[in-house]
Amino acid sequence: MNKAITEGLVLMPPPFSAGLNLWSREDGLTGQGSYLGQPNAAFVPSDQDFGGCLELTKTSATQKLRCFQAIPFEPGLYLRVTARVKAMSGALPSVRIAGWAGNSSGGNVAEAQQIGPAVALTTYGEVVTVQAIIGSGNRTGVDMIWGTAPVLGHFGLDLTGANGGVVRIEDIVIEDVSDIFFSVMFNWVDVRDHGAVGDGVTDDLAAFQAADAAAAGKTVLVSPGNYYLSSSLTIDNPVQFEGTLTMPSTARLICVRNFDLDTYTSAFGGELAGFKKALQALFYTSDNVELDLSGRRVELDGPIDVAALSGVTNFSQRRLIRNGQLVALSSSNWDTTTVTATATYSTANPGKLTGISNISAIPLGARVSGTGVGREVYVASRNVSAGTVTLSHPLFGGSGTHSYTFDRFKYMLDFSGFTTLSKFEIADVEMVAGGFASCIMLAQDGDSFRLADSVLNRPRDRGLTSIGGACQNLNLNRCDFISNEASLPSQDRTSVVFNVNANDTKIRMNRSNRFGTFGVLSGAGHMFVGNHFFGGDDVSLGSRKAGLVFTQPNVKALVTGNYIDNCYIELSNEHDNDPDLVDSFTFGGLTISGNTFTANDVAAGFRWIVISPKGTGHSLNGLSVANNAFRVLNSTIDRVDMVDTTYAGLNYTAFRNVNFSGNTFTNVNQAAISPVLIEHTQNTESATWTVDGSAFLPFGSRARNVTGLVFEGPVTNASAVTQYVYPYVLVEQGAGGGLVNLKWPSAVKGKAQVTIRCDNPI
Repeated sequence: MNKAITEGLVLMPPPFSAGLNLWSREDGLTGQGSYLGQPNAAFVPSDQDFGGCLELTKTSATQKLRCFQAIPFEPGLYLRVTARVKAMSGALPSVRIAGWAGNSSGGNVAEAQQIGPAVALTTYGEVVTVQAIIGSGNRTGVDMIWGTAPVLGHFGLDLTGANGGVVRIEDIVIEDVSDIFFSVMFNWVDVRDHGAVGDGVTDDLAAFQAADAAAAGKTVLVSPGNYYLSSSLTIDNPVQFEGTLTMPSTARLICVRNFDLDTYTSAFGGELAGFKKALQALFYTSDNVELDLSGRRVELDGPIDVAALSGVTNFSQRRLIRNGQLVALSSSNWDTTTVTATATYSTANPGKLTGISNISAIPLGARVSGTGVGREVYVASRNVSAGTVTLSHPLFGGSGTHSYTFDRFKYMLDFSGFTTLSKFEIADVEMVAGGFASCIMLAQDGDSFRLADSVLNRPRDRGLTSIGGACQNLNLNRCDFISNEASLPSQDRTSVVFNVNANDTKIRMNRSNRFGTFGVLSGAGHMFVGNHFFGGDDVSLGSRKAGLVFTQPNVKALVTGNYIDNCYIELSNEHDNDPDLVDSFTFGGLTISGNTFTANDVAAGFRWIVISPKGTGHSLNGLSVANNAFRVLNSTIDRVDMVDTTYAGLNYTAFRNVNFSGNTFTNVNQAAISPVLIEHTQNTESATWTVDGSAFLPFGSRARNVTGLVFEGPVTNASAVTQYVYPYVLVEQGAGGGLVNLKWPSAVKGKAQVTIRCDNPI
């Protein structure tokens, strides 16, 4: 900074050749005496050392020399006054820089130091340089501290000591030397002071590195300009960008102390460019685990391939993106890539499609549909040379050659290029897909991905997609999922909020509104707690779709404390290579408790819990539906449970540990209960009492066991004589096995409380 340049300040006093009337023999104030015509002063036009100069004879104790010109002064301005002098004859005086400090009222600022250090002249003809720095601040190197009151100065010098000496004085020089104090005055170091050019062509990398090294805790200032950096740069000190950077796509900028979107936006001239470079750096910085989006909006014109951007494919350290908004703009870059191909599937080689002629056209991460393909099956990897793809799940339809469709949705943040990505988190971020894009695709493998306190707003096809094992220990917490299909009838919706292929997910306190399906979960060990997912529409007596789908038979999961609204829970085995029960687990391992089930204006055939076996022989083993509230508004339904027999039914004779108890039913014609307590009244004497609990038993199951039998009042014969005998029980009676017979030794009548179970308890 030089204020003579930047602010146009006139600092230089007039040369002596301009006239001695411009130089005062007092303090330089208007009306004081000048050196013009004084017998002890003369202008020497040609001195061998100085050229033109002033020759002055010392005639007073303090011989003053001041310019009449008022030199401007202000806080933050540091002036260096320089005089070169030499003794010619007579007594040898001392010389010091001096000045008169004036305030805005024209008075003298007495507290300002108005004389500098003295220098003694010791030899005739020797040129001696006398200097002093005048400034407002009490800083090292300032000889005359003036403070903030002065606004002007009349500068020159004093001769002190014995009188009679003759000296010659070169023109006095006054310079702005504020830049000497930059490193002290300001808490920044400018890259230009270390050689940066900022023309967008010259490689300024070394200058940036030098400025960062010199900063030592101060801020590195990138002043206006466009700076080309040829390779990666880490700035360890705080940094402020007034100029912008140009870097190769593979070069990384790591701002250790300012790792936020605001900084990167300033550095690269826009939110999108800044976000990409910051996201790239997130995988390389060891000092920063989170990228703060600074509460800003970043507009995306196409998918971000995070692995390609970062240049890594395996990463397992915790990283977090938080606090901002990502917005998808309308663009053809979001268009779904659809490929149709003929392929062969073999149950002997589960999880692969082979013999694909146009394999190179099939993208990684494409969703597969076709004969025998379950929901949310994706291309997890490809082998182009072998013409095969590895699927995220086996197919349930058996061996054969079929035509398959591969749809590659486009995601705002696409992590599928990572072979492994673990411990990555997104929190407090809204992803506004706008019906143009899907939101997040996970890596091929990894664990502990977390999405928290975020909003996925109107994804076109998918909210969060897993194509492999990266959903292991997936955490979705306190998020809001807003559908792009809200105006469509429920049955016409195709969107899915999330899917899971692996184990141990924690899905908690989320809200989903009018998607096709909330979650499709394979794997086991899931915790599904405190969510509200709504699948309703505005159609009178309309149909509904599954909100939550478990695709592995034995899920080892709990669904607790949720608001399950106008959709249902489906248990399926559609990701099973051999869907018939041979030597594997059957449906079960699921606890559904403490939930609120509601439906509005639905058809009578609507059900909240549906089992859809894709193969024969399956039953239930370990299913608890307890303490839930089932409520229908504006219509009634027949019951809450059913088996979808499109492919197969259930083996009711093998039910184990099935509990339907403590539930409440409103506008449900038939409650599902097991064990169910039936109050049977036998009004006419009979040796066989037929107790019918079939309507209550869930999923159309059989009366497998009677675990309680109590008689209310006497059991009497035709003569009204009390009979003290006890019947034996026959279970699974009648055509559907839903009846229980109490067999007596003779005909009797009475009332019995009979507890019937649809299962064997162990």
